[in-house]
Amino acid sequence: RQFVSTDKQRLLCGSLFASCFGLVLRGCAGVDMDGNDPNQWAILVASMAAAYVLADAGTGIFHWSVDNYGTKNTPVLGNIIDAFQGHHKYPWTITKRQFANNVHVTCPAVMCVTVPLLCCPGLDQNVSASMGVFCAAVVLSQQFHAWSHMKPSTLPPVVVKAQEMGVLISRKGHGAHHKPPFRGNYCIVSGLWNGVLDGNGVFTKAEKAIYKHTGVAPRCWSDNDDFAVQEEAPEGWGDGIL
Repeated sequence: RQFVSTDKQRLLCGSLFASCFGLVLRGCAGVDMDGNDPNQWAILVASMAAAYVLADAGTGIFHWSVDNYGTKNTPVLGNIIDAFQGHHKYPWTITKRQFANNVHVTCPAVMCVTVPLLCCPGLDQNVSASMGVFCAAVVLSQQFHAWSHMKPSTLPPVVVKAQEMGVLISRKGHGAHHKPPFRGNYCIVSGLWNGVLDGNGVFTKAEKAIYKHTGVAPRCWSDNDDFAVQEEAPEGWGDGIL
């Protein structure tokens, strides 16, 4: 039953997405309806598209950090770090979680951004709309992540099409991450930034810099990944519950 959404989780998700929607609406409402500047709508849409693209990079940086640093005892992020490590061993679990159960974890932290922005007077329309999209995409990335672990035959056709178009992270694109030592391909919105970040050695350079100044090595440098990966749920798992 730990995979079933609770009312509290649904409330967290509903509140987060309502705040994101509010930011987007606030941005749209700020457009000059008199048409004095016909480029306003184009700029607004472009800013939201850019926010979606940047959200992919944001999830990659976060994913890299919790994959490689900290433990389950780390303050604030301990549970998330532990969950990501467990995901490498049991990737099937993410495909069984109900929506709110899967994505609610990041909602409180992201609302610490969206709610103050909603209350901020004089917020630029493009900033408002783009931050609404950015924050929503960051939270939804965990669902995109789940879809990338599912067989296309089990997904809605629109999701499969979006994966094929590169709008959402694909099964093949994310599958490249799930090979020991689980290095690279960290971005889980669209995967667009994986080639840029990995191709330019951004994370490798950051790991070397961190090690040089702190002596802390990332987990992907370790050979402590000799464990059996359980790709599929045990037969009969979840019967009568999910």
